[in-house]
Amino acid sequence: MRLSSLLGIMALGVVPASVAAQSLDGRTFQGVFLERGKTSGDADTLTFKNGRFRSTACDRYGYSDAPYKVVPAGDSTRFEAETQSAKYGKLMWSGVIRGSKLDATVMMERSGKSPLENWVVAAEKN
Repeated sequence: MRLSSLLGIMALGVVPASVAAQSLDGRTFQGVFLERGKTSGDADTLTFKNGRFRSTACDRYGYSDAPYKVVPAGDSTRFEAETQSAKYGKLMWSGVIRGSKLDATVMMERSGKSPLENWVVAAEKN
């Protein structure tokens, strides 16, 4: 689609699904961050704002917010992000949003240690 056509459509308030799906900005999800194999974990709020992703459960460990990438996938949206902590290494986020539900796998990579798999399950906060 040409830029002039896209701008014209956007001016009318109609945004093609392929363009709208490029951003999750403004969406917030509440749920739980779990280490694989555990049945309880930390309360978590995941936010997508200004092209950046943040997990509140990771704040206390010094993890930063980070840019996120979105890939439309049929009736769902996939996202990826990589957050960093000077003390704990990096978290590689890979998630799927279907409607108002978010499911993510979070791989913790630390120097000299085996990767640790975590999960996040959350629902959109209205």
